[in-house]
Amino acid sequence: MSYFIDRRLNARHKSAVNRQRFLDRYRTHIKRSVEEAVNRRSITDMERGEKVSIPARDISEPVFQHGPGGERTIVSPGNREFVEGDRLRRPTGGGGGGAGEGGASDQGEGMDEFAFSLTREEFLEFVFDGLELPHLERKQLVDLEEVKPVRAGISKDGVPSRINIVRSMREAQARRIAMRAPIRRALREAIEALEMEERKDPVLRNPSRVTELRAEIERLEKRLESVPFIDTYDLRYNHLVNQPQPSNKAVMFCIMDVSGSMTQSHKDIAKRFFLLLYLFLERNYEKVELVFVRHHTAAKEVDEEEFFYSRETGGTIVSSALTLVDEIVTRRYPTAQWNLYVAQASDGDNWDDDSTTCRELLVKSLMPRLQYYTYVEITPHAHQALWEEYESVQDDFPERFAMRQIVEAGDIYPVFRELFRRRAEA
Repeated sequence: MSYFIDRRLNARHKSAVNRQRFLDRYRTHIKRSVEEAVNRRSITDMERGEKVSIPARDISEPVFQHGPGGERTIVSPGNREFVEGDRLRRPTGGGGGGAGEGGASDQGEGMDEFAFSLTREEFLEFVFDGLELPHLERKQLVDLEEVKPVRAGISKDGVPSRINIVRSMREAQARRIAMRAPIRRALREAIEALEMEERKDPVLRNPSRVTELRAEIERLEKRLESVPFIDTYDLRYNHLVNQPQPSNKAVMFCIMDVSGSMTQSHKDIAKRFFLLLYLFLERNYEKVELVFVRHHTAAKEVDEEEFFYSRETGGTIVSSALTLVDEIVTRRYPTAQWNLYVAQASDGDNWDDDSTTCRELLVKSLMPRLQYYTYVEITPHAHQALWEEYESVQDDFPERFAMRQIVEAGDIYPVFRELFRRRAEA
């Protein structure tokens, strides 16, 4: 395959198309750099742009040159110092005598790189490429705000921006034909009468009749000319009506464990996971609401600021969060109108028999109403009772319940992509 690079100068701010082609061509290299950047970033700078480097050998381009063409006979000059079979002496000294800065080394390997910067939007596009909310469905009509303007015929009233030129000209043509037809007929009859009168013998000709016919012809011609080419009566407009559309509204419940067993490192990993989720939903969906729930022994619905930065802590009763989510769904988000999603992050530690209560809540109440439930366990150790109970939930709902383990910060982005990857349509 050959690439033709357009190197003509662009006007100022006119290189967007060429830049997009460049990003598409080197998408694999850029995605690799973006994944590395996500894993090393902190919570506060997750959504800024990124500087990306591509090995220079990967962006080499073919060069076309005009050759002399035809057949030529040339004599190449030789040299006076060496002939075929001569041996070259090894250069003296400990290293090469290059013109570059720095000394020679017998270790390491390097390569030239081409570096450029990604904007915030470009960076997030690569971060969330190929991701989606699983099992998002169209729900019933929920409100009059969810409408789409559609064509509904032609109207005599409207705004100039919706004028239908073809229909307006057709109406004008029909009106002109209708208005001018009787005038043309009367004009034709008057001309024929005048010609008959003028063909008579001068003795028999009626001068007053001739004068009258000529005046009538002149009047009819003026009437023909006065018929307007187009009139306000002719104007026709495209009629638009607001047609209700099925709603694909969704709500995402973010549940974070802030109990005492969650170390600061665990909480930072959970916050980075939820921040990725927040940016993903904010950028890709317009009709998604977020509900933030923090819990220790008790659960509480909080705002975004308190969810990410509050230092409240305590014991661990996970079922308190699931019970609160169940109450909020029942009270505010009927399943006939909303797609319901839950993302939970915890270290897996829970009060003695509460894990069984969590499983019963999920199986009997929540999962039949949810589109998708994701659980990430942040721990480097063996799984605890909560994970074991959740495994039975996953067996009952294999397509809509997903579990993954995060050991360190570098696992966040791969796990996130695996949980929200785009599924193939059945």
